[in-house]
Order: sequence, then C-alpha cells, then structure tokens
Amino acid sequence: MSKPFYQAVEKEITIFKHTYKCKIPFLLKGPTGTGKSRFIEFMAYELDTKLITISCHEETSSTDLIGRFIIKGAETVWLDGPLTTAVKEGHILYLDEIAEARPDVIVAIHSLTDHRRELFIDKLGKTIKAHENFMLVASFNPGYQRGFKELKPSTRQRFVAISFDYPTEKLEAQIVVSETGIQPDVAKKLVNIATKIRNLTELGLTETVSTRLLVDAAKLIHTGLPKRLAVHVAVVEPLTDDLEVIQALKDLSDLMI
Repeated sequence: MSKPFYQAVEKEITIFKHTYKCKIPFLLKGPTGTGKSRFIEFMAYELDTKLITISCHEETSSTDLIGRFIIKGAETVWLDGPLTTAVKEGHILYLDEIAEARPDVIVAIHSLTDHRRELFIDKLGKTIKAHENFMLVASFNPGYQRGFKELKPSTRQRFVAISFDYPTEKLEAQIVVSETGIQPDVAKKLVNIATKIRNLTELGLTETVSTRLLVDAAKLIHTGLPKRLAVHVAVVEPLTDDLEVIQALKDLSDLMI
C-alpha cells in the first residue's frame, strides 16, 4: 500500500500518536470532505497497523459490528463482525459518521471506551478483552441535521476529540495541487470559489463546498474538461437540487474561473 497523502493542519498527527500510545478512543469532529477519513488512513500507515473502516448509516446495528450466526452446510457457525475482529487482532476500527448508526451501536462500544477495554458478545455470552494495539476511532459532523444526529455528551466524553475544518486558502490550494497535479493558479481560483460559496450562508445549503469537491473538479480539469464545466458538475451540482440556487452558483463560479 502506498503512503496516503495527508497535509497536516495543526498538531493532529502528534495528538493522535500520543492518544494511540495511551489507548484512548479518538473522535474526529467536522464537516464532510475536510480530510477526516484521509487522516485516519494516513495515521494507520504511519503506525503500521491495519485499519478497518465502517461507514455508519441509519441501518447500522451492533450485530453488523459484533457478528452473527450463519448457516454453513448443515451447521450454524459464528462469524465475527469487523469490531470483534479489530478487538481480537489489534487493529484500528474507524466508525465513520457514528451519529448515523442505531443507538445499540453506542451501547455496544461503551465498555471499549473506558478503563475496561472489553467487548461483550451477548449472543455468545462472552466478554473479550481488547488486544493491546486495538484503537477505536469515530467521526461525526456536528452541524449535520442539528438536533437530530448528535452524540450524547456522555458518549463524547469517552473520547479525545479534535475538530476538523476547511484549511486556510493557501493550504487548501496546496492540497489540491498535491492531489491532482493541477496548475497552482487554477487551484487558487477553485479555492476562491469555495470560499465565496462557503460564505453564502443565506443560500441555506445543508453541506457546503468540501476540499474533496475541489479535488474532484481539479482532476477533471487536469484531464482536459473545460474549467467552468468541471466546476459545474463537480462543485455546484453536488451541493443542491434547487434550480435557482444552482443557476446562481453557476453564474458566480463562471465569473471566478
């Protein structure tokens, strides 16, 4: 596996290494597309450990994480889920958008997030002590559907937490160049468009322009797609389905690139 590209913003790499050493769960807070998942991939590479990622959604249950009985031939056998595998073998388990998962997931991980560091498997009547190298990492977007998809304070306080946000314009342009090989002046224009849209709070967008969207646009431009068209399809269209807002954003971005 090649080393994932990650541009440090502050002291997050140092903080993560110390947290890993202390065996404390780690929480990443921040909007979509600000590099949370890439950061964890980078840290797993740096620490030379396996990473298991679960993208949580409203149907994600504790059974999906812990495991289940399956029929194999004429017998019923137990199949470990990704959480159980990570606990036994000492991997990093990353629960992406943990607030989206069902409440029983939070209940299942509680005993792994305190001094016990153990997992109770109800269906087997067994308790497993976590491997020395096991680490639980989770992420969530505090601003998404505020009031509906929040983590309880009692859960948040079980983690060391850092907030991810969009990088400075200069750093974001560097990231876009490093990820895509695009010309620096074009990367700067893309970042300027993103900054402008992010400041248009009156549009009421659920999500705003992520660094990920800028990278996608830059990749399209780098392969020869006209700049304005690339911004339209990679930045503007993914943000909203409102035709008036789409037109307004297209007009704005056309003026800037």
